[in-house]
Amino acid sequence: MSTAPLKHQADHPLPAAQVSHWHASTDVLIVGGGGAGISAAIEAVDSGASVTVLEAASAAGGSTQMAGGLIYMGGGTPTQKACGFEDSVDDMFNYLLRASGPNADTAKVRLYCERSLEHYDWLTRQGVEFKPEYYPGKHTNTPNYAGLMLTGNEEAWPDVEYARPAPRGHKPLIKGDHGGIPLMENLIRSAREKGVQITCDARALTATVDDNGRVCGVVARVNQQARCFRASRGVVLCGGGFILNEAMVQRYAPRLALGNYPNGNPNDTGGGIRIGVGAGGATINMHEGFICTPYYPPKEFLNAILVDGSGQRFINEDVYHGRMGSAILDRPEQRYFLILDGRFFDVLDRPPMGGYPVAGTGETLAELEAELQLPETALQKTVELFNHYAERGEDPLFHKAAKYLQPLDQPPYAAFDFSLGAGGLFPVMTFGGLDTLPTGEVLTIEGNIVPGLYAAGRNSAGIPRCAAGYASGMSIGDATFFGRLAGQSAARGS
Repeated sequence: MSTAPLKHQADHPLPAAQVSHWHASTDVLIVGGGGAGISAAIEAVDSGASVTVLEAASAAGGSTQMAGGLIYMGGGTPTQKACGFEDSVDDMFNYLLRASGPNADTAKVRLYCERSLEHYDWLTRQGVEFKPEYYPGKHTNTPNYAGLMLTGNEEAWPDVEYARPAPRGHKPLIKGDHGGIPLMENLIRSAREKGVQITCDARALTATVDDNGRVCGVVARVNQQARCFRASRGVVLCGGGFILNEAMVQRYAPRLALGNYPNGNPNDTGGGIRIGVGAGGATINMHEGFICTPYYPPKEFLNAILVDGSGQRFINEDVYHGRMGSAILDRPEQRYFLILDGRFFDVLDRPPMGGYPVAGTGETLAELEAELQLPETALQKTVELFNHYAERGEDPLFHKAAKYLQPLDQPPYAAFDFSLGAGGLFPVMTFGGLDTLPTGEVLTIEGNIVPGLYAAGRNSAGIPRCAAGYASGMSIGDATFFGRLAGQSAARGS
């Protein structure tokens, strides 16, 4: 085949018969060197296969290395037990199944929960450490070395009624919220020590298929030249989501286009998904994704109330910020305000984590209401009703937990603007991808297996399928666990 530059042709696989020269051959070829790809590589090489990873960036790590690093695991991990928490596979399953939304893949959720302890052990064998310390605060990640925290809606209504809550967010050992760094450093080190070849600055362009329609390799751009890499057992697509591809977001997930901060790395452009579709794979859940309003810390904001443009509450404010973001995105045309009273005015100098601006202040609720241009008396009546029940430790409308209930009865008052377009942060990322079996095989629209092709991470529609139910750690947990299974399947050539 010519070594001239090749245009991106992900939707059109190259027949292997047209390849005049293979740049390199391997048993298993993996596209993407993030959490899913490196986990797949480790398992494939441990299964006796030779493995090459093609990474588009100049270094492996992907979005996983950029992330906070939380990994959702439970069922009684050593870290949970060391911190004094009991958990069961059934509680974890009941929570995650609900969190994954109406389109949940029950088989994937069940398998993930049943093998969570084994996955924890696997990670520690790769050198990943978790400090056995629990962080009790409401935060996006543990701000210290603590290795365990609550990361979703486990304690919030209505989820708390379906499963016994337990902290399942495990952060690799590091101070602060950059746990993705030690996670990927250990996985990459382990992969290289086992003999995995990682080729960087190699952008996969399209698949190659043999005369029987089996995926047998990939065409990649390396040093501005098209080079063909042959895989005798299988190709695993782990090239990330498509949040950085504006055209794909507008076409498949226009709701996510309302966010203002694409949460991913520059190579999250959907290339792996397009390669899979070109080879015959079907996509599912492409409309879904994650959007959040990171309004805490500080935790004082959980005692406030959130109202819409009619001055009414619409959610329990102690939910995970992903559910809050999803609720706001459900009615993007509305205005939204976080209302707090004078006892929390010190936070005006410490705005919410997402940088939401102050929308107004008032010596009375009536003054604040007028400044926010809310319907007359609407906010006053909302706060009056909230205070009436908060004094009793109750919230009959939205069931906020009693520990966050406090009457807003100490003027003056202030409001932060949570409306879309007001200047606050609304990070977004995609959940949709190729339809796969739990073991990684890519499926056609008819439900048949695309021979020789596997996918994991954000190239596959995994466990995270619902923005409203998402919990931090589900993405990295999903990517590393199902990446492993895809690597095992590819090594078998099954």
